[in-house]
Amino acid sequence: MNERTDVKTAARQAGYARRKAAHAQDPGTGAGLLSSVLAGYRGVPLAGYMPIRTEINPLPAMAEAAAHGAVGVPVIQAQAAPLRFAKWEPEMPMVSGLFGARIPQDPEYFEPEILIVPLVAFDGQGGRLGYGGGFYDRTLEQLRARRSTLAIGFAYDAQEATRLPLEPTDQPLDLIVTETRVIDLR
Repeated sequence: MNERTDVKTAARQAGYARRKAAHAQDPGTGAGLLSSVLAGYRGVPLAGYMPIRTEINPLPAMAEAAAHGAVGVPVIQAQAAPLRFAKWEPEMPMVSGLFGARIPQDPEYFEPEILIVPLVAFDGQGGRLGYGGGFYDRTLEQLRARRSTLAIGFAYDAQEATRLPLEPTDQPLDLIVTETRVIDLR
């Protein structure tokens, strides 16, 4: 390992610990503010995610948005490849995809204009630290090369870090929504 990798590993471990503690205290109401943000984009195709481990749950906001337009979830195609997005609806049949992520049983792919992005840690400048696979960075770079794409980080307040060890390939977030606030970085 090199020094940069060690710093990122330490930042991820600290982010996981903060997220785990916040998740243990979560009454399940974190998606309320996300719903209010998404209400301003009704009908715009968006993608959220199926929460895993201690991630804050976007599903109530996604379900509300699905009543007004296309909503999807990420589908991992292969290691080091951009994500694709399959249309999602509440109560639809889901199966385990690559790396165990839940995906629609019969995926119908589309291209979202808004991505609700899970994360391990964020900073006040729009930096995001994910799991280390680079899936969202590659995907956002590809989507943004074609047209404007809004990246909304969704996290607990406790996941905020003063500074993150970012690299030139890391794609910035446009908004960060937590259980108590919206940080607009545009």
